[in-house]
Amino acid sequence: MVILVDAMGGDNAPQDIVKGCVEAVNESQGFDILLIGDKDKIEEILGEKNLLNPRIKIHHASEVITVEDSPTKAIKTKKDSSMVVGFDLLKEKKGDIFISCGNSGALMTGALLILGRIKGVDRPAFPAIIPTKTGKCIIIDAGLNTVCKPVNYQQFAIMGSIFMKEMFNIENPKVGLLNIGSEEGKGNEVIKQAHNLLEESNINFVGNIEGTDIFRGKAEVAVCDGFVGNVALKTIEGSASFLFGMIKGVFYKNLKTKLGALLLKKDMKEVKKLLDPDENGGALIIGVNGLVLKSHGNSNMKTIKNVILKANILGRTRIVETIKNEFVNMEVEDIEQDL
Repeated sequence: MVILVDAMGGDNAPQDIVKGCVEAVNESQGFDILLIGDKDKIEEILGEKNLLNPRIKIHHASEVITVEDSPTKAIKTKKDSSMVVGFDLLKEKKGDIFISCGNSGALMTGALLILGRIKGVDRPAFPAIIPTKTGKCIIIDAGLNTVCKPVNYQQFAIMGSIFMKEMFNIENPKVGLLNIGSEEGKGNEVIKQAHNLLEESNINFVGNIEGTDIFRGKAEVAVCDGFVGNVALKTIEGSASFLFGMIKGVFYKNLKTKLGALLLKKDMKEVKKLLDPDENGGALIIGVNGLVLKSHGNSNMKTIKNVILKANILGRTRIVETIKNEFVNMEVEDIEQDL
C-alpha cells in the first residue's frame, strides 16, 4: 500500500511532516510513503540525521496552497501544488490514501472537484472518533457542513454506520441523533424531520441522544450538523486538556501526592492517550471517490506518525466501495452542490 502525504501543508511543514513519516515507517510495516512537495527541502530534512528510508519516496511539487489562499481559486490555479498533485495521484490510483494538514477549505474543494462525490451523496462529512465507556463513537459531521437539510443527517448516519463497521468491525452500530434532549419531538423543525427520516432508514437508530450520552456509549454513531459536531469535539478536547491539567496540579501539590502520582503514572498515561488529539488525529472526508484524511493544521511529528498509522488501517477497508453500493441500492437522488 502507498500512502500519499502532502509534505508542505500545515503550520509545521515540511519539517514535522517528514519526520513524522520517518517515525511511522520505523514503527510499522506494510506500507510505503510518497511525500509530495519541494524535493530539495524534503531531501535536506531526510539527510539531516540520516533519516533516509527506502520506503519513503518523493514526488516533486513546486507550489503550496496556503491558509490565506481562496480554496476554489487555489485548486483551479495552483495545479502543481502539493495538495492538487496529491489528489491527482490518488485519482490516478498511484496511491491508496491521501493525507494533508493544509487549508481545510481547499482540501474539501479539491476532494469535490478532482475526486468527485460518490453518486447519491449530497454532502461529504468528517467523522471524528471519540472514546466511550463501551468502546468508540463517531461524531458525524464534525465540522464540514454547518447548515444541513434533513436528508444530510440521514446520509451522515448511513455513512457513519458503514465507517464503524468497516473500521472497527461493529456489525450493527447504534445510531443516535445528537439533540438538546432525548425525548422524541425535541429540536427545531429540521431536526424533527431528520428524526423521522432516520426512523425510516435501514439503520440501527436508537433515537435522540444528548451530549452526555456519547461517553456513556448509548450510540456508536452520533449524527449532527458540522456546527454542533465541531463545537462538541472542541469542547471534549478542551475539557480533557483542562481536566488533566487540574489532575497534574493536584498530583504535584506535595510529597504525598507526588508519590501517588508515581504509582498511577502508567495508568494516567493510558487514560490521557484516549483523549489526546495528537494520538487520535486525522479525520476522513467520507463521501468522496477516494480516501482523504485531514489532519489539523498544527499537527506535529507525533500527530503525523499516528495519522499515518490510522491511514494504514483505513487504506485496507472497503469504505468507499461499500458506500457506493449502499447508495446505489438506496437509489438516492444525486444532488449537485455549489462550491
